[in-house]
Order: sequence, then C-alpha cells, then structure tokens
Amino acid sequence: MANIGFIGLGIMGAPMAGHLAANGHTLFTYTQGPMPSALVEAGANVCANGADVAAKSDVIIVMVPDTPHVEDVLFSANGVAAGLSAGKIVIDMSSISPVATKDFARRINELGCEYLDAPVSGGEVGAKAASLTIMVGGSEAAFATVRPLFQLMGKNVTLVGGNGDGQITKVANQIIVALTIEAVGEALLLAAKAGADPARVREALMGGFASSRILEVHGERMIKRSFAPGFRIDLHRKDLNLALTTGRQLGVALPNTATAQELFNTCAAHDGGGWDHSAMVRALEIMANFEIGQEA
Repeated sequence: MANIGFIGLGIMGAPMAGHLAANGHTLFTYTQGPMPSALVEAGANVCANGADVAAKSDVIIVMVPDTPHVEDVLFSANGVAAGLSAGKIVIDMSSISPVATKDFARRINELGCEYLDAPVSGGEVGAKAASLTIMVGGSEAAFATVRPLFQLMGKNVTLVGGNGDGQITKVANQIIVALTIEAVGEALLLAAKAGADPARVREALMGGFASSRILEVHGERMIKRSFAPGFRIDLHRKDLNLALTTGRQLGVALPNTATAQELFNTCAAHDGGGWDHSAMVRALEIMANFEIGQEA
C-alpha cells in the first residue's frame, strides 16, 4: 500500500481515485471543485494545495482538463514541484500537449523525480468501471513501479515509449475516433436520406468489414438521438486542437482532422459544446437539411 496524491477530482478523476482508495491506498487529494463525498467517506485526506499533496505522497497523479492547468498544478507557487523531494513519481493522466509534456518531464526530472505521461481513453464509463485504456510515456523503471496502480484504474495499460509518447498516442487515438464518428455519421445520414431504415443499415454493417465500436455505440446514439455526454464535444475539440498544433509543429498535414474539427466547431456554434461527441452528426445534418430518423 502506498501514499498516493491525486489532484483533479472531476468526472474522470473522482472514480479513478476511488478505485485506489478502495484497494487500500492512502489518498491525499486536492481539487478546484467540491470534494466528492464518496472519497471523503473512503478516507481521503484533503490537502491545502498541490505542494501539500506532493509532500505527503510517494506518487502524485494529476487529472485536469488541459495543458495550462497541468502547468499550473505542477509549477505554480504552491504547486506539486514545490512539495517534491527526490525519488517521487509524478504521473500526468490528463490529455495535453506532447511537446509541453517533454518540457514538464525535464523540469520534474531536474528535481530528482520520475515523470510519466499517462493519458487515458474510455471516458466516464471506463473511469467508473476501471476499464480505461492507459497510454504511458516515461522510463521502464517508473512504469514498473506504478503499473499496479494503473491496473486498478484500467485494463489495457501500455508503456509506449519515452516522455511525450503517451500523449502523442492519445492524440492519435482522438484523431481515429473523430474521423470514425464522421464516417459513421455520413454513412447513416446518406442511408436515411435515401429512404433506408438507418437502424437496419447499422445492423447490417455491424456484420461486415465496416463494423467498429463507434458504429456500435455512437451509431446507435445517432439513430436514437441520444446525445447526453459521455465525452463532450468541447473536450474532443481540445484534443483535436492538440493534434493540429502538434502537426504544425512537426510539419505534418492533417487534412481530415481539420475537417472533423470544423464539424465540431459547427456543433459548438449551435450551443452543442456540451453534447456527446457522437453529435458531430448534427453538423452534417445541418448541411444536408435532413435529420436521421425523419421521413425521407
């Protein structure tokens, strides 16, 4: 059992931290919002700031929305870096810039501590079920030390490479997810406008080479008009912005990623930033002046 620091107890962080507490680890926590009552009941210790968390913990996990938030958590006056001592391990499980991650890792390494970037895929459902996919960048030694912690939060845990490689893997994941949502949306919209039953089209496609988890889950959402967020469009826009920015920095063109981002932007312009990312189809429907499920 270890003393674990956990900073960022939102939709994802709270259940992830809960799995650690449920398995006997002592938690030292800090979050900007209200402290989840379930964690208090589980015995989590509330700290005054990130420095306090770091001073009391052997491993410090960060789970916040974006690159500036991670930088603030780590390097502000009362941030994690201020409370570190040599030999500790800092794990950033947020989805942020791969380029910034390498700089953050260097600065933490200079304090005699290990740094792992370990973004996740699986959303709120995966966080609650401890079935997240965790993509890790950092040293093999640090990964081996904390792998048992990752296994309490996820099922598919992979050390991809060095610092930044976990984040670039997450960016790649988000490109594939966005482009597949767009493909499923186009296909079902075309079928529906042609007069076919989109539910039966989806059922037929699920048995062929076009089958995918996104066709299964998000295709059903599109047909049933079920856009309550599992993963919000605004968060996916953030991730695609990371992809496009990194592409510019590396001189890599990402034309279809840019198209997917513009479709998400269209949804956001129609007050859809809080919709589930499967609602990208609504941007396609606006252009077609036709909605899946209506009479052709």
